[in-house]
Amino acid sequence: MDRGLKPTAIEAAPTGAGGVTRTLLRRPTPTRPLLDVLPDAIAPRTQPSLERRHLWERRYRRRLVATDALCVTAAAAAAIVFETAAGVPLAQLAGPARTALFVVCAWMMLLSLAHTREPSVLGAGAAEYMRIGHATGFAFGILSTVFILAQLPGLRAQLIIALPGGLVALVLGRWLWRRWLIHERERGECVSRVLVAGTRDDVEYVIEKLVHDPHHAYLVIGATTTDGGFEPIDIEDHLYPVIGSIGFTAAFGREVGADTIVVASTPDDDRDFVRRLGWELEGSAAELVLCNRLTDVAGPRLSLRPLDGLPLVQVKIPEFEGGVHAIKRGMDVVLSLLALVVIVLIAPFVAVAIKLDSPGPVLFHQLRVGRDGRQFSMLKFRTMVVDAEERRAELLARNDGAGPLFKVKRDPRVTRVGALLRRFSIDELPQFFNVLRGDMSIVGPRPPLPTEVRSYDGTVYRRLYIKPGITGLWQISGRSDLSWADSVRLDLRYVENWSIATDVMIMWRTAKVMIAPKGAY
Repeated sequence: MDRGLKPTAIEAAPTGAGGVTRTLLRRPTPTRPLLDVLPDAIAPRTQPSLERRHLWERRYRRRLVATDALCVTAAAAAAIVFETAAGVPLAQLAGPARTALFVVCAWMMLLSLAHTREPSVLGAGAAEYMRIGHATGFAFGILSTVFILAQLPGLRAQLIIALPGGLVALVLGRWLWRRWLIHERERGECVSRVLVAGTRDDVEYVIEKLVHDPHHAYLVIGATTTDGGFEPIDIEDHLYPVIGSIGFTAAFGREVGADTIVVASTPDDDRDFVRRLGWELEGSAAELVLCNRLTDVAGPRLSLRPLDGLPLVQVKIPEFEGGVHAIKRGMDVVLSLLALVVIVLIAPFVAVAIKLDSPGPVLFHQLRVGRDGRQFSMLKFRTMVVDAEERRAELLARNDGAGPLFKVKRDPRVTRVGALLRRFSIDELPQFFNVLRGDMSIVGPRPPLPTEVRSYDGTVYRRLYIKPGITGLWQISGRSDLSWADSVRLDLRYVENWSIATDVMIMWRTAKVMIAPKGAY
């Protein structure tokens, strides 16, 4: 039925900074043939760049939901099977089955409420696993309370069987999907298309960090700078285009299809740049990331505190004693005792192999420097000939180590058995005795030699603020292949940002490095 509606009229009208134009629409309505609509009142519509980002995120989340449901259901079903094996008649399984359904629903709800599938943690590893652990613990805390109050049939088996089994299955499932996601990102899929804005120096610094992202989450497609130049930015022989002035960042972002804008720095004469940029990006980008030079400060130490419209970034100053360090020591003792049980079983075979290969003692004692500069005798299985120290001078010209480190890739002093022990880090197993004595920790900075410490300068001494470790960030990041600067940087990062979750992650990755060693010689 014709109500007198006329075709919509469209006019171009300038609005805002940078001369960006918006459309002034005159939309027909049933009550009035034409109604002038203010351009600033028109809500932004989703652009192709943002829709593309949302599309892969939704697909990935659906896969996580299906996998989580499978893991949780299998864990709850395993508890019912346990009940059956324990002698519960089939006719009485209706109650446990209803309880299992209740467990599955509560568990899945808590996984959702804990934001375990948020874009910010997709593929993030430790952060994602921690949220799963928190959600699982909270869910079963609630269920334990319900069990005490209501005595639901079969709930005890759910707590004993489903909780640990389901948690392991959930983490394993997320780990497998994370490996898939990283593989896809290596192919250029499921990534954030990034435009970096700021001064040229700051843009170069940020791009260099983004392209070295180990999870390949960011694909840098260009930059805008404050100087307005167009000379591309060269990072490791790869050119990143500079497509214009920082004042037109939002417009250029829409043009190149960027869904993430990283602000490396802001114009000195534009105090409201970030707020205005956020408005201009509505509908075209998913994230506006503000960068700063708080180098090697980990997420748990950072928090945002809004103060009357002023966002304050708080950085927690590290402490080197207290309850969390006591927990770390307790974990060291427990894991060392467990490890020593295995070491006692394999030590005789290792000792025989060392003795048959070359004369000399089985164990090698070496003076190392620990926390607060205290020296201690570190234990290792001997991997070199007995006169290795006397022959060191003749190998100084072949030193492959960086800085004060002395390393030779094809060291003639290393025995045949010693090379095998070093390759798989078996020579370091006796250091668990050092951990038990309190000289070392399982995870920590690399234990330095006294000669190395005497050459330290400046901030390098911070490595000695906590106990050295059998493994650490240095071991899972290349070991002897690292430069001296990278080795120091990783140790200082660990000293200032370590946590129990970080230690568990490093232990897990150390196990993988031992199977596929890199930089071990």
